[in-house]
Amino acid sequence: MFDHLKEDISIVFDRDPAARTHFEILTTYPGVHALIIHRVSHWLWTHRLYWFGRMLSHFGRWITGIEIHPGAVIGHRVFIDHGMGVVIGETAIIGDDCTLYHGVTLGGTSWNKGKRHPTLESGVVIGAGAKVLGPITISKNAKIGSNAVVVKDVPEGATAVGIPARILEEEKTKQRQSAAQKMGFSAYAVGNDENDPMIKAINGLLDHAHKQELDIAELKAKLAKLSDAETESDVGDAFAKKPE
Repeated sequence: MFDHLKEDISIVFDRDPAARTHFEILTTYPGVHALIIHRVSHWLWTHRLYWFGRMLSHFGRWITGIEIHPGAVIGHRVFIDHGMGVVIGETAIIGDDCTLYHGVTLGGTSWNKGKRHPTLESGVVIGAGAKVLGPITISKNAKIGSNAVVVKDVPEGATAVGIPARILEEEKTKQRQSAAQKMGFSAYAVGNDENDPMIKAINGLLDHAHKQELDIAELKAKLAKLSDAETESDVGDAFAKKPE
């Protein structure tokens, strides 16, 4: 219990530049308070003291604005930043070194018993307002963008954004930025995490422009080979002619 408390406090210094002292963190950080209360309520829950676990969890919700079901499993060095409006369901599992911002929901999509909430593997970061729903897995070191709604598994190291969430294709993003710069405008004006139809259309044009560049480069290479072959043939013919 005390080892968890030390880790919960020390990790704040790594992830929040506003943190100054241990005393300040212990007395003014609702995310730390919520985790301390959860450690106790989870112990009560696992020892079948269900009502006491729920009441302590309810008290924690009242004073922190963070609702964590006592049945949820939370690992080491988890940081809940700001925290207001965070909801973590009964069968949720949060691995080590995860970070959750305010307004995050780890919710269920079924009224049936059993596993119905997400599993976060180690190092996951979930942005403010994101909703991760159902018995899905957010794999190691993945990132969920703010206000995203995630209902499918997210692979290791990936970034998911949008409603419904989709995986960003980092290589395609770089290609679009490069094509946009060549066309004379800033690619940063086009956000991959938006659902605006105009932005989707512009992204399609950028993808098409990139494909055309590749096709042109391929044609140039083929023409260069043909030109070299013709030159070699002309030289060979010249040497093959007999002097008159």
